Amino acid sequence: IVAVSDYASTAASNNITVAPNGSEKINGVNDDYKISTAGLAVTLVYVDSTRGWKSVTGSDADATGVTPAYVAATGGTPCAGTTVGDYKIHSFTGPGTLCVSNAGNACGNNKIDYLVVAGGAGGGWDRGGGGGAGGFRESKQTGAPWTASPIATCVGITASVSAYPIVVGGGGTAGESGPKKGGNGDASSFSTITSAGGGGGGSAPSCIGGQDGGSGGGASSSPSTQSGGTGNTPSVSPAQGFDGGSTTVTSPNPSTPGAGGGGATAVGIGTTNPAGRPFTGASLQVGGAGATTCISNTPTAYSGGGGGAASGDNPATCGPGGAGGAGGGGAGGASPGGNVGTAGTVNTGGGGGAGGNNAQANGAA
Repeated sequence: IVAVSDYASTAASNNITVAPNGSEKINGVNDDYKISTAGLAVTLVYVDSTRGWKSVTGSDADATGVTPAYVAATGGTPCAGTTVGDYKIHSFTGPGTLCVSNAGNACGNNKIDYLVVAGGAGGGWDRGGGGGAGGFRESKQTGAPWTASPIATCVGITASVSAYPIVVGGGGTAGESGPKKGGNGDASSFSTITSAGGGGGGSAPSCIGGQDGGSGGGASSSPSTQSGGTGNTPSVSPAQGFDGGSTTVTSPNPSTPGAGGGGATAVGIGTTNPAGRPFTGASLQVGGAGATTCISNTPTAYSGGGGGAASGDNPATCGPGGAGGAGGGGAGGASPGGNVGTAGTVNTGGGGGAGGNNAQANGAA
């Protein structure tokens, strides 16, 4: 019989190691048993060569001779080797592989947290809708030493010794004359986690609504009502993004500006043109806000929706394009003059801004 008690209650910072004698085992495992709980008392009794030493103190501990192990991996740039507390950051802005050489264990840590951001969508053409942001998915284990976004889950990936292919989705194409809606962004993936590309912004004058995606694209200018694209498509929990804005016109007005694309944490702002033209659209058609996380060791915003384009065919009725959502969304084009929207910020998943009226400008990627 061997009994051990943490008299000073300091085992949490001054671990106690109980080592088996040569080939003997502790609870069936030939390895050290480490006491790391302050004030713990453990009584071990030798049973036989199969199980070795077993705890007989019941509630005090289920003593197992397993040394804590932690995940070790290589791959990623430019943040490979950077650490936050006990966590190592592996960042990928293009295709690559995360190679796990040690899967860790439950006594230490066998989980991998992640941030997976998809490509943002392109903005629409001529009074078009802003591009939807790329899907945003994040995890943060309890006790991890950074501030995650408000939509992070606490369930990470259980590591295994293997090579994990990384897919980084590109941005969608800009809507151009034809007319064409903005192109959807491409999906990004790691292990079992896939974030959907953003939904393309709608395009006028054919009155195309926003497209579905990680976040939905904004609707284009319309003579009636056009719906924004549906975000969180396909559906995951927590949601990876929000809907794009819609547009509504009250007769006899001919049109509205385009609506903002959806972002990771907010819908794109829609536009309504009630009776009484002119309509400038100033301060409207804003892209939905993205999400900010410190998982890369610095506060960074991702997945903002693109701004919708302005409407108006002369200086008396012109207006600015809608602002892109915080997190890389591009601003919509102003009017008149046919101003092209601003592109989403590279490597953020932000949606592109839409092209303005009246020279029927292209949207931005």
